[in-house]
Amino acid sequence: MPAWVQQAIGSGEVKAGLTAALVAEEKALGRGGFTLSSPAFRHGGELDPSFTACEDDAVAPPLEWTAPPPGTQELVLVVEDVERGDVHWLVWGLPGQKGALFEGEVPPRTGKNARGNSEWLLPDPPVGVEHRYAFQLFALDLPLTLMPGATHADLVRNMENHVTALAILSARFEGHEVEEWDAEDEFDI
Repeated sequence: MPAWVQQAIGSGEVKAGLTAALVAEEKALGRGGFTLSSPAFRHGGELDPSFTACEDDAVAPPLEWTAPPPGTQELVLVVEDVERGDVHWLVWGLPGQKGALFEGEVPPRTGKNARGNSEWLLPDPPVGVEHRYAFQLFALDLPLTLMPGATHADLVRNMENHVTALAILSARFEGHEVEEWDAEDEFDI
C-alpha cells in the first residue's frame, strides 16, 4: 500500500488493497482543495450505530464534498473496509460539482458490494474488533457508461487513467452485541 494512502486513511496500517491505490496517484489527493466530509462523523471518527448492522433500520451516512477541479465530468464514491478490503458501497454518476448524499439517500447508479447487493453494506465487524472504513471520492475526466449493478472490477477498469482528483474520509466502528428490545421490560408487563 502506498505511503500516501496510509497517511490519508490515518491511524494504523492499511491491511487491504484500496481502490485509491489502484487508480489514483498521490498528486490527485486533495487536488484543487477537493475534500470529502460528513456531518455525522469527523475524519477518523466513529460511525454512529445507525449506519451499521447494529440497528435494524440503519442507513448510509450523509456525505458532503467541495467542488472538484474544473473539467470534472463525474464523481465516483467507493467505500471499503480498510482491514478486510470488502466493498461496502459503489456509487457513480454523481455530477462533477460540489454536492452531497443525504443520510439514507439511495443514489441512482450503484454497483455490487461485497455481498453482491447494490446498496450500502452495513459495517458489521466481530464483537470487540474495530474496523476502519475508507470513503474514497474520485473526480473523473469522463462520464462512465456502466450499467447499475456493475462490479468493483468493472468500475476500476473504467476509472483507470481518468482520475483527476481524490478525496478520502475515514471512519471506524467496533463490533457490538445487538441488544434485543423487550417490551415487557420496558413497560413492566
